Amino acid sequence: MNKFAVIGLGQFGTAIARSLAKEGAEVMAIDINPDHVEQIKDDVAHAVVLDATDQKALEAQNIRDIDAVVVAIGEDFEALLMTTVQLMELNLPRVIARAANEQQRMILQKLGIQEILSPEEEVGRTFSKTLLNPNIRSFFLLPDGYEIVEINTPKKVADKSVKDIDLRRRFNLNLITVKRKFEEKKDGKSVQTEHIIGVPRADTILKSTDILIVLGKDKDVEKFVQLNS
Repeated sequence: MNKFAVIGLGQFGTAIARSLAKEGAEVMAIDINPDHVEQIKDDVAHAVVLDATDQKALEAQNIRDIDAVVVAIGEDFEALLMTTVQLMELNLPRVIARAANEQQRMILQKLGIQEILSPEEEVGRTFSKTLLNPNIRSFFLLPDGYEIVEINTPKKVADKSVKDIDLRRRFNLNLITVKRKFEEKKDGKSVQTEHIIGVPRADTILKSTDILIVLGKDKDVEKFVQLNS
């Protein structure tokens, strides 16, 4: 079983701790605020009230036995820095820290932190992209300018086959899969659900209600959407 510690139990830290616990990980949730700890104590293996800038307090919780620590302190960057330094002094195998902006990211990088989370930046980028282009539902950034994007099927490609669209040759995009809507019975009622249809074949016909999941560069995704909407 993987052991994780999450320090800082605001909305972001709490969400990470609960998600890890649901996946079966052993999670220690830490915050200086007793109210935050109280709210999560029933969802994780250990919930502890302590000042994470105190190295001795961390060691008393056997923090050295943890596989990875996420420092998710959001409002007090000084506390985040001090906590991160203490964890590095303890030579933990993996320390992941939160940065609210580019300046904080730069400081953490100077400290030698390799894994940095920027939830506000990611939310802002995602919201801006989907606001500017409603056909794009969500996206995941990859290195070297690539991204995996969920796109509402543009009007001009609806009811056409994957072969006819020819995404790879015409737009330099790879169609990973398609998310399709289905009518299913649940508790005697008809409900609409979404399912992945697997690896699309050349003769797969795309429906207007489908969501295309594609891999490619940002400029190629935008070109495909703009030319076919």
